[in-house]
Amino acid sequence: MKVFGFKKALPTSEAAAFIEVEMETPVPTGHDILVDIKAVSVNPVDTKVRRGKEDDGALKVAGYDAAGVVVAVGPEVTLFKVGDEVWYAGDITRPGSNAEFQLVDERIAAKKPTRMSFAEAAAMPLTILTAWEALYERLAISRDASANKGRKLLIINGAGGVGSVAIQLAKRAGVHVTATASRANSRDWCLDLGADAVIPHKDTETMGDSAFDWIFVCHNTDDYFDIAARLVKPGGAVCMITGASKPHNIQALMHKSARLVWEYMFTRSTYQTDDMAVQHEILTNAAALVDAGELKGTRTKTLSPLSVGTLAEAHATLEAGGMIGKLVIEA
Repeated sequence: MKVFGFKKALPTSEAAAFIEVEMETPVPTGHDILVDIKAVSVNPVDTKVRRGKEDDGALKVAGYDAAGVVVAVGPEVTLFKVGDEVWYAGDITRPGSNAEFQLVDERIAAKKPTRMSFAEAAAMPLTILTAWEALYERLAISRDASANKGRKLLIINGAGGVGSVAIQLAKRAGVHVTATASRANSRDWCLDLGADAVIPHKDTETMGDSAFDWIFVCHNTDDYFDIAARLVKPGGAVCMITGASKPHNIQALMHKSARLVWEYMFTRSTYQTDDMAVQHEILTNAAALVDAGELKGTRTKTLSPLSVGTLAEAHATLEAGGMIGKLVIEA
């Protein structure tokens, strides 16, 4: 099979930023399914992995979101059979989806929505899992809309992939959603997804204190920690999805008895937690929402085919900033 990866951190303008390698197609064991990749999406984490690659001569195959067809199953597999169409966000500790075939643990995959194409489906899993876990598990927002009447959520970077799903899930839960977006097209995108209000990013710096029950920062923690600590209500919660590169004063949260929580979608697969299969359940529930017309797709740009050239273009697009929704590469 063909795989597409990199051996060192290089700018996307370099011809060797990505390389194509021929490898043996793996054989599934245990809980693994072997998937014939039909489409992948490219996420900010992919570019971070590439830029952080050690120059050790080892090939790194990135890519996490994917949709495809099961072509073989391990002996312990019970959730899928050959021929099933699946979607998943993968496992950061294993070779990624930038390949013709990929092994993935059945407990973090699910059957894709029937009303979505492979390209549409590939755009969603990582952002669905991140948003779902952040809202319902980390921030502990109830999925019962009656429990959230009058409660307010601020989503920093509402037009990004994670923010786009979070807006929809929060509105389903009856929450008043304010999203940040500074360009006209990104503001329109957030409103179309159901946001009650959209404000420019810079407006968070001048808003009154203690304005929101929950704050979900889908952007750089270093840029928004102090703002989030000021804007969260006493007893509220702040969720971050990126690491901090400098110290932050947590006293403001302590004085408000507010919680600071982190969401990392790869935690369950990385640590092989006892509840790994929860991600299968989340993606199954999300597929039902998509098929019922209650969760919109977020694909906004599609490249083809999966190659070193399209991967370089995709990474360059994300690194340039300003992306709305998700970028997908069809195999």
